[in-house]
Amino acid sequence: MATPLSDTPLSPLKTVAVVGLGTMGTGIAEVLARAGRDVIGIDISEAAATQAITALEASTARGVERGRCTEQERAGVLSRFRTFTDLRAAADADLVIEVTPESYDIKQQVFRALDDIVRPETILATGTNALSVTRLAADSARPERVLGLHFFNPAPAMKLVEVVSSVLTAPSAVTAVTDLALELGKEPVAVGDRPGFVADGLLFGYLNQAAAMYEAKYASREDIDAAMKLGCGLPMGPLALLDLIGVDTARTVLEAMYAASHDRLHAPAPILKQLSEAGLTGRKSGRGFYSYEAPGSTTVVRDALTPLEGAALAPGRTVRSVGVAGSGTMASGIAEVFAKAGYEVVLAARSEEKAQAAKARIGKSLSRSVDKGRMTAEAATQTLERITPAGSYDAFAEVDLALEAVAEDLEIKQQLFATFDKVCKPGAILATTTSSLPVVACARATSRPQDVIGMHFFNPAPAMKLVEVVRTVLTADDVHATVREVCAKIRKHPVDCGDRAGFIVNALLFPYLNNAIKMVQEHYASLDDIDAAMKLGGGYPMGPFELLDVVGLDVSLAIEKVLHREFRDPGLAPAPLLEHLVAAGCLGRKTGRGFREYARR
Repeated sequence: MATPLSDTPLSPLKTVAVVGLGTMGTGIAEVLARAGRDVIGIDISEAAATQAITALEASTARGVERGRCTEQERAGVLSRFRTFTDLRAAADADLVIEVTPESYDIKQQVFRALDDIVRPETILATGTNALSVTRLAADSARPERVLGLHFFNPAPAMKLVEVVSSVLTAPSAVTAVTDLALELGKEPVAVGDRPGFVADGLLFGYLNQAAAMYEAKYASREDIDAAMKLGCGLPMGPLALLDLIGVDTARTVLEAMYAASHDRLHAPAPILKQLSEAGLTGRKSGRGFYSYEAPGSTTVVRDALTPLEGAALAPGRTVRSVGVAGSGTMASGIAEVFAKAGYEVVLAARSEEKAQAAKARIGKSLSRSVDKGRMTAEAATQTLERITPAGSYDAFAEVDLALEAVAEDLEIKQQLFATFDKVCKPGAILATTTSSLPVVACARATSRPQDVIGMHFFNPAPAMKLVEVVRTVLTADDVHATVREVCAKIRKHPVDCGDRAGFIVNALLFPYLNNAIKMVQEHYASLDDIDAAMKLGGGYPMGPFELLDVVGLDVSLAIEKVLHREFRDPGLAPAPLLEHLVAAGCLGRKTGRGFREYARR
């Protein structure tokens, strides 16, 4: 009895054709040629084929200059790459990777033509990140040999490759391309067929929310991008990344995602359509969210939206002394930051013992800085001497800035602001470090709401550069100006935002984390694959589940609930899996178990 074609073990993929020699196709061809494969580059444009050879010559020359390969190895790579303008050149390929524009018509045309050209056992892979692999496979004469092979840009540098199966794909074809990806030095992640797959499925929802935030004039493009880089450690801000990817490409991916999910978070922000249709597609056109020196340039140039350097704000108030309320990690970290910058600090807690313990924690932190050579012993001593612990908020009578970092509970914060109102002198600025509660509700607990503002520090405060400066509709201009000046003096980067749930960072971060949980809940991908995809494909310092376990699942759930309550978007409803884990007491690293299990300390 003959073995069914779908189960036939496949021979090694020695000869690979790449159809479409744009940036991505050329990058994939380079990866293959460097790994010893014979590469057939095909593009209907003679100019694109020539440009691909020029790009490979330049890239390999840089490799020789940097000592990454020898001249002999370079010659071998170049000899293994040949270009053609006729699809029939793929006749002898073991694998064909199609990297043409994101259009069903174009891709189906290529696949139908290949059916008549390649051998029966040849695997056909699409590089799509937005279109249905199943739909492309169903139109082919060999659906069991069709799959997705999604590389990330730039292909030579990015480690992630998503291997996308449809319900029609033969397991032997998946094994063959997975083995190839490993031989190329890549990290393959197996995923099912849905728009965006794992990495883009999470990434583009986040980018879309950032575009909508900018379109609503909630924050400037510079502040949105700075907030996500400094607050989350991302290599690029979302709007700069949209310009790099291409605004039109992002819109196409989101349209496909929305068609599949009907989730409003995937409905492309109108500004993406406006920019696309105006030809302002990002770096490739020279203008998108930002303006660039020339089409294709990476250099951002000033335009009408660029903030003026050193633009004068309203004259600020004088701040010499700071009161920090609280005794936890955040309160002691903030007190350390201000004391290091030369401010006299009163660190007040509900008891003298708690305040002394918080000061002792700061002493240990400063000692670590001395041990690591970051500051002198003398500077550490002077810093600690600037901090006065107190067991009562009456000690805030003469401070110029009173800042609370107590529990994230509105009633507790309102009671504290009522106390600030009684004990602080007229003209003192009253600030909250809340990450999710309405600042105006704290302001209304006082008789001086114009003096109240949000200063959202990130944990750990001594290390993290970002402060979200949150103005309410009642905050005075000179209070806002003072807080921005203070941020500069304590060497933090302030970003301005309005008083709405999540501010910038959490409003963009937590829907992304929630969507990652939904992927696991729906058995679409594993925790490990999703974490790997976002670190390797998105350049994230931590995968979403690593981050959730560090933040705390209870904290994450509370923020998700606040966002859902504020924006009333069904897509922001906390994933049931998150609620179940919190109900079970699995809160992350702090309890030894969250999405993963941890050794107890």
